[in-house]
Amino acid sequence: MMAVLCLAAAMQPSRAGAEPPVALDAGHTPLRPGAVSPGGRIEYRFNRDLSDALAQHLQKQGVPVVRTAAEGEEIELRQRTQVAPQAELFVSIHHDSIQQAWIDAGRRKEFSGYSLFVSEKNPAYDRSLRCAKAIGARMQAAGEHPSLYHATPIAGENRPLIDAALGIHRFDDLVVLKTATMPAVLVEAGVIANPDEEVRLARPETQERLAEAIAQGIHDCLKP
Repeated sequence: MMAVLCLAAAMQPSRAGAEPPVALDAGHTPLRPGAVSPGGRIEYRFNRDLSDALAQHLQKQGVPVVRTAAEGEEIELRQRTQVAPQAELFVSIHHDSIQQAWIDAGRRKEFSGYSLFVSEKNPAYDRSLRCAKAIGARMQAAGEHPSLYHATPIAGENRPLIDAALGIHRFDDLVVLKTATMPAVLVEAGVIANPDEEVRLARPETQERLAEAIAQGIHDCLKP
């Protein structure tokens, strides 16, 4: 099964009668699980839990949702953005790590917080950035803070900062951002390499608060 269409959301009344959906991607898959937290929990589980909560909040707003990788299916990066080509926005949910050299050096607790990414290679870059700003503003209003780890001037990082206050980076070659035909934002909800963050981000109440904030940011971005 390549995608799950949230029918309950699709049947909600929309502003224009046939509102385009939001494509919601749970980053990674069970076989390609992404980062692993200090407690041994794979990133994909964090991504799926948060995307589940986010889908529910979007449905409550009457926003149709098409999901990828939510049911454990294996799906390639380029396929993810093709599941719902009519979508108004593509959002990929992830949780962050840090480079292994930093972990080995005992620096797990130096970074915490969220990061947002957009790509200038996306054909709707301006709208992507607008959505990233809306999501970042709502996450800060919910008490979250940005991690600027990916802007660190070291090999493998050094991503250009578009908005340091809101935690927005430019990463032009992220596949799901540059291959999307619609506006696209990748959300790193927190740094699970940090053991304190791992515990906090696994709590259902944290997931609910983050999901509500991201959903509100999406709503702010999509409203006319």
